[in-house]
Amino acid sequence: MSTDTESAVFHPQVAQMNLPGIRSVTFNQPLRWLRDGAKDFARAWPLSLFYGAVFALLGYGLVHAAEDRPHLAMALVSGFLFVAPLLATVFYDLSHRLEHHHKLPKLFVPLLAWRANPSSLGLFAVMLVFVLISWERISAILVGLFLSGSGIGGLSDLLSISAVQQHTDFVLAYLAFGGVLALAMFSLTVVSLPMLLHRKVDFATALVTSFMATRLNFPVMLLWGALIAGLIVVGMATDFIAMAVIFPWLGHASWHAYRELVERE
Repeated sequence: MSTDTESAVFHPQVAQMNLPGIRSVTFNQPLRWLRDGAKDFARAWPLSLFYGAVFALLGYGLVHAAEDRPHLAMALVSGFLFVAPLLATVFYDLSHRLEHHHKLPKLFVPLLAWRANPSSLGLFAVMLVFVLISWERISAILVGLFLSGSGIGGLSDLLSISAVQQHTDFVLAYLAFGGVLALAMFSLTVVSLPMLLHRKVDFATALVTSFMATRLNFPVMLLWGALIAGLIVVGMATDFIAMAVIFPWLGHASWHAYRELVERE
């Protein structure tokens, strides 16, 4: 993995927290993370593609099972961004192994990566479930407020061009609420899960480190978040077919983002 050795390192001071140093990054580095993630995918493609296909099928099944309930389907589509970091732990584990030149593990071994820090990862999972449930309720409220009596019966109706044009107030409100929540979750998760797998740190330290890494590199991290969101939209637009490759690619790339953002021990 390539590292920008000349990057400035910040040492955030937070009461009673021993945070690692955070590197400044430049606008060319997100593309490098994607490139390094693609290399990891190529080196571990049997496992990466297998788990990518499993998660793509899971996403496809959940969204299409709720297709006749627009608010739930939309919450699951957008909520996929919120829970993706937790699902991507298998790819963080694979990239970690590749970084240390370890042999690829057996098929189901990456699923046990949580054992590196079970209590903190368990708290993280609880937080993500709470966020997803809250977002489902917000979606239901917005659909009820703006689309009640509109005659929209399913997700395909809601995503049609005519529906978007007729209900711009709903689209703007949905994007506003979803954007704020997505930005908050991105700032808290962008490096926290790889950090929890890699270091013996607690849940709060990982979240604060992730938030500080985002705050100190805000323009670059906005670009990184936009790249992630854009690629996931492409994956979903192909009815989750491309997600089998895009999701593991982003998972591997996120490991490299963490390694360049957070100072090594």
